[in-house]
Amino acid sequence: MAILTIPDKQTVINDPAEIKRFLNARGVIYEQWEAAVPFADDADQDTIIGAYAHQLKPYMESNGYQTADVINVTPDHPQLEMLRTKFLSEHIHTEDEVRFFVDGEGMFWFNLGGGEDIFCVTCQAGDLISVPANTKHWFDMGPKKFVKAIRVFIDQSGWVPHYTQSGVDQQYNLN
Repeated sequence: MAILTIPDKQTVINDPAEIKRFLNARGVIYEQWEAAVPFADDADQDTIIGAYAHQLKPYMESNGYQTADVINVTPDHPQLEMLRTKFLSEHIHTEDEVRFFVDGEGMFWFNLGGGEDIFCVTCQAGDLISVPANTKHWFDMGPKKFVKAIRVFIDQSGWVPHYTQSGVDQQYNLN
């Protein structure tokens, strides 16, 4: 279950319906799916995607997504710091960033501008989030540095990060 935090207002929201309303009002899609399938740390991509095909396939077809992959990072991943650094700086993508968390957790930080406070959504198993294209955000694996999530794309090239170099993320990152 997700947790929404607005640090500058010292606000924490735990209610899924309230989180969904907050995010939807800002163009971010949030849904809760069942994530009851346990996986080994080294489970392969096909196994993970196959276990959720009954939910994933209709979602992808109705939203025009063409492909899916899995991000599977554990604290002992050989490229942990490289992966963490890649997502930790504020960036945008030219297409939506969709993740369905099947295990672990991750923190999506948002900088929507226009007077909006910076906010964070900590996603956990069962949370699906879709960050709209061209939305300034960054992603932190959190203190556990363990995330297993299915990512869906229209075209993987649209998911390449374009960094803003704003430095805003530096004020909020856990490091």
